[in-house]
Amino acid sequence: MVTKSTRSARRLLLLAVGMFGFAFALVPLYDVFCDVTGINGKTDTEAAASSAGINQDRLVTIEFIAYTNPGMRWTFEPQVNQMQVHPGATHTINYLATNNARYDTIGQAVPSVSPGIAAQYFNKIECFCFNRQPLPRGEDAALPLVFYVDPELPDDINHLTLAYTLFDVTASAKE
Repeated sequence: MVTKSTRSARRLLLLAVGMFGFAFALVPLYDVFCDVTGINGKTDTEAAASSAGINQDRLVTIEFIAYTNPGMRWTFEPQVNQMQVHPGATHTINYLATNNARYDTIGQAVPSVSPGIAAQYFNKIECFCFNRQPLPRGEDAALPLVFYVDPELPDDINHLTLAYTLFDVTASAKE
């Protein structure tokens, strides 16, 4: 015979397993949701082809921002903080990095575009974020970004912010 307390314990255990399963599946579900809707400012992780045309009648302001994850001992900043571009025109800028650690490290940059819907219109032809960036201690590097804004960018979006967060991946690169 099953008592009320045994039944309650089983229900609580089932609830706990269900909550764990939901939490485990949340990250992949969120990634799929962001891919489908284009929100969260995620950009492509592969190089884009060059633009087919340039819209000379429009200017879009792009702001460049750089962050380092806590514990990352690099100085990391864009060479320019902002620029105006014609959609479709290809531009190159550099992010400047210095390894201030007492040892060689490897960094990986993760991009984000704001507003999130504009991420699908920001195309990177070449980007340091496509690969891990090894940098010996005390050394500097210019990290290039070649990009264009798609001429199909909605007319109500005139300002984009491209932010990179730099993470230390030295430990995982050695595995």
